[in-house]
Amino acid sequence: MTDSTIPTARLGDDGPEVGVQGLGCMGMSFAYGPTDTDASRATLERALELGVTLYDTADAYGAGENERFLAPFFRAHREEVVVATKFALSIPPEDPTRRIIRNDAPYIREAVEASLRRLDLDVIDLYYMHRRDVNVPIEETVGVMADLVREGKVKHLGLSEVTGEELRAAQAVHPIAAVQSEWSLFSRDIEAGVVPAARELGVALVPYSPLGRGFLTGSFADADQDLTQGDFRRQQPRFTGDNAAANAALLAPVRTVAEAHGATLGQIALAWVQQRARVHGLPVIPIPGTRKPTRVEENTGATRIVLTEDELSLLEPIAEKVAGDRYADMTFTSAGRE
Repeated sequence: MTDSTIPTARLGDDGPEVGVQGLGCMGMSFAYGPTDTDASRATLERALELGVTLYDTADAYGAGENERFLAPFFRAHREEVVVATKFALSIPPEDPTRRIIRNDAPYIREAVEASLRRLDLDVIDLYYMHRRDVNVPIEETVGVMADLVREGKVKHLGLSEVTGEELRAAQAVHPIAAVQSEWSLFSRDIEAGVVPAARELGVALVPYSPLGRGFLTGSFADADQDLTQGDFRRQQPRFTGDNAAANAALLAPVRTVAEAHGATLGQIALAWVQQRARVHGLPVIPIPGTRKPTRVEENTGATRIVLTEDELSLLEPIAEKVAGDRYADMTFTSAGRE
């Protein structure tokens, strides 16, 4: 693969133009076990060199620690990067292991101010509702978010794990630049309702976990056996026990395609996601997460791989054979409400 920068795509009809692949930053300080600060900082810099300009975080990642970690990088490259963060997962002081979904106006205003302080920014480029509180009308939530745009605290709005109908209701209140949902060879539920709605409304799709939280790279085969105690993938049904064994077998066609391209499993998984843009006719900017510069180089290399129709057909049946849900509790996902 050549060391050229990646192409660009636009987030929504009026959103910013960003590299066609972004970077998920959660794992740099949260969820995936021990971290290496120096390696993570080098990863951020290498990603920017390769044309990655969309950097994704959230206030819930490490109870704000991820935002604080990223702040110096964002300050140093403010005119080059698009900063995306999220609200909605409130952490009660008495139990830092819990997350309470909140979409109410007082919480949103408190959350945006806290994120601005931690990020050391005057404005957030893309502000997502991380999860949907079904007890608050989405029109009300987006109305508050729209006020943040008018007040100059936020530039563009995003939603995460919403249904197609929720996206339409939100768009009627204020333009939505992007919808973030899990989308990969293993997770395709959003194709039924969310993707058609996004295409219809001119909203970009930002797939998180496009590498199946690393499983699609072949880096681990069973979370209980291969991952550290602090790794939250040990809590996800499809990565443990009989489910993990069944799902590992599904990687066989990915290996076949990878060998044909002289590529890694992860590159084929990412190339498949990137080609969803052409298949479905809308901007698709996946945000694979990594803490290693070499992985960013590998991941961005996937933007230069074009899968043939025969290869796409070979990969097509994988998702319907996956054992286990992507979360133990699917009620807070779009699939849980479709």
